[in-house]
Amino acid sequence: MKKKISILGVPMDLGQARRGVNMGPSAIRYADVVERIEKLGYEVNDMGDIEIGKAERLHDPELNLRNLKAVADASEILGSKVNEIVEKGDFPLILGGDHSIAIGTLAGVSKHYKNLGVIWYDAHGDLNIPETSPSGNIHGMPLAASLGHGHDALTNIGGYSPKVKHENIVIIGARDLDEGERELIKDKGIKVYTMHEIDRLGMTRVMEETIEYLKERTDGVHLSLDLDGLDPNECPGVGTPVMGGISYRESHLAMEMLEESGIITSAEFVEVNPILDDKNKTADVAVGLMCSLFGEKLL
Repeated sequence: MKKKISILGVPMDLGQARRGVNMGPSAIRYADVVERIEKLGYEVNDMGDIEIGKAERLHDPELNLRNLKAVADASEILGSKVNEIVEKGDFPLILGGDHSIAIGTLAGVSKHYKNLGVIWYDAHGDLNIPETSPSGNIHGMPLAASLGHGHDALTNIGGYSPKVKHENIVIIGARDLDEGERELIKDKGIKVYTMHEIDRLGMTRVMEETIEYLKERTDGVHLSLDLDGLDPNECPGVGTPVMGGISYRESHLAMEMLEESGIITSAEFVEVNPILDDKNKTADVAVGLMCSLFGEKLL
């Protein structure tokens, strides 16, 4: 993994209706993310936060996209910044913010790879489009948008679409999928490890299969980790908790195996909501997982 890391915060909470996740980057920094990663021997450049526009406070039921312009504008800015990070040879580590930020992150990363892979570590598929979304919340649409499905204002961030191919995605930890998402997964053959597979196979085999699958077909892999992928007993500070999630220990194992594989070329950690948290517990978990991804070990 590259020894220079550029951290960029995205205090975005406009991809959904629940406030507080905009403070996620601050909570992660408060949990000493820079200091802990520097102790692992990396040179860390904290670029601060990008500026996010105001909520539009309107929701067009026909369009069914909450805060479309504000999210699209922020995605363009983020994509440009991430592109600059990759161009100078640093590893982009993006701190969310709600998961809609992945639209911008992938727009900035993907143009540097012919076959970018994506590991979507999440309780949700985030594969909705306006026609299938129950809420109109864009944080439930970023993976679909990056695949080229949905409104042009989201699919064409950075001036191109799609950002990633269906066959280059692995979703890990899914346990709450909407009907439209299930149909898209089946129709496009997207590789998914639900909690059923994790329980049945074990995290070691899931990660071995994921790594082998992506190594064969990609020239870089982006990790998009939503803290609600973990069980809410261990990560209470998330906006859309779903019981029965991945454990803390399983998640550390997953990050350690990704570090050993050497396939991860960019990453984002999203949906930390300090308002809903318990003494910054979720941000602490996020930083611990980042450190495992960057090589922190007990011995």
